[in-house]
Amino acid sequence: MVMGKTNSSWQSVPVILIAGCLIAMIGFGIRASFGLYLEPMTNANGWTREIYGLAMALQNLFWGLGLPIAGALADKHGTGKVIIGGAILYALGVWGMAESDGVLLLQLTGGVVVGLGIAFSAFTLAIAAMVRAVGPERRSLVMGVGTAAGSMGQVVFSPVSQGFIAAFGWFNALVISAMIILIMVPLAFCLPGSSGSEEAGEQGNQTLRAAVIEALSHKGYVLLTLGFFVCGFHVAFITVHLPAYVKDLGMDPLIGAYCIALIGIMNIIGSIGSGVAGQKWSKKYSLSTIYLGRSVVTLALLMAPKTPLVMLLFAAAMGILWLSTVPLTTGIIAQVFGIRYMATLFGIVFVSHQLGSFMGRTCCCTQTSNRVLSTRSIVMAT
Repeated sequence: MVMGKTNSSWQSVPVILIAGCLIAMIGFGIRASFGLYLEPMTNANGWTREIYGLAMALQNLFWGLGLPIAGALADKHGTGKVIIGGAILYALGVWGMAESDGVLLLQLTGGVVVGLGIAFSAFTLAIAAMVRAVGPERRSLVMGVGTAAGSMGQVVFSPVSQGFIAAFGWFNALVISAMIILIMVPLAFCLPGSSGSEEAGEQGNQTLRAAVIEALSHKGYVLLTLGFFVCGFHVAFITVHLPAYVKDLGMDPLIGAYCIALIGIMNIIGSIGSGVAGQKWSKKYSLSTIYLGRSVVTLALLMAPKTPLVMLLFAAAMGILWLSTVPLTTGIIAQVFGIRYMATLFGIVFVSHQLGSFMGRTCCCTQTSNRVLSTRSIVMAT
C-alpha cells in the first residue's frame, strides 16, 4: 500500500485513522442530537418550533458557507489547525445556545456560531486527512469508514443526549456537550499538516484557484453539485422535526430518539457499503440508486399507517441511504480531480447541499400546524 506523507514519526496511519474517526464521531454525533432539544427549549423559553427550526436552518446554511473556506485553509495550512479552531468555536456556540434567553441570541449562537464551528471541524475535513494517509486502492473504503464513524456518533450521542436532558435538564446537557466537543482539540494534533506536494504526481503544480476553475467548468462536477442540493433538501428536516413529529403522533418521545439512533446505526452499514460499492462498481450509478431509494422509502412512509414499528422501519431504511452519498460523492471528486484539493472541492459541493437543507428547513418552518409541518415536509422532500 502506498502511504501518504505524515509530518511526524508518531503520526502513523493507524493514529491518523483513529483520530479522524473520533473527530467525525464527536462532531457529527453532537450535531445530530440537536433535534432532541427542540421540545424542551421551546417550552422553557416560550418559543415556537419555527424559531428553533430557523436557528437550525441558519446552522446548516453557515455550515455550508463555511466549509469551502475551511477546506481551502485545511488544504493549505493543515487539517489539524483548522479543526482545533473549529472545535473551540463549535463549543462556544453550543454553550451560547444554552445561555440564549432571546430569539436573536439563539439564531446567532445556535445558528451562525455553531454552523461555522461545525464547518471548521467537519468530519469531511477529517476524512480528507485520512484519505491522504492511504493509497488510491483504499481511498473509497476509508471514506466509507470515516463517514460510518460520524454515524456511530449519532448512534451514541442521540440516546446519551436524551439521557442527559432527562437527568440534568436541557441547559446542563448542552453545557456537557460543549465540553465533549473540546475533546476534538487534542485529537486534531494527531492529524497531518498541510497537503504539501505528495500529490504533485497526480496534479502537478496546479494552484487552488486553477483547481476550482477546472472543477466548475466540468459538467460532471456541476451535476454532482446540483444532486447534493437535492440530498440536503431530502433529509435535513428529519433530524430536527422527526422527534417532535413522533410525539405529535402520540408516541413515547423515546421513539423519536430511537429513530435518530437507528438512522445512525444503519448509516454505518450504508456508509461502509457505499465505500465498498465505490471500489467495485460505478460510483455515479451507485449514487443514483441511493437517491432513487430515498424517494421510494419516503413515499412508503406516506402510505403506511403511523405506528412505532413503521417509524422505526422508516428510520432504518432511510439510515442506509442517509450518509451513504458522502463516500461516493467524495470518491467521484477524488477520482476526477485528485486528492490535493479534495477538501476545498467537496466544500463547494457541500454548499449546495446546505442550501438545499436551509430551504427544506425554512419550508418546514412556514407551516402553522405541527403535524402538517412534518407531513408536508415529507411530501416536499419526495
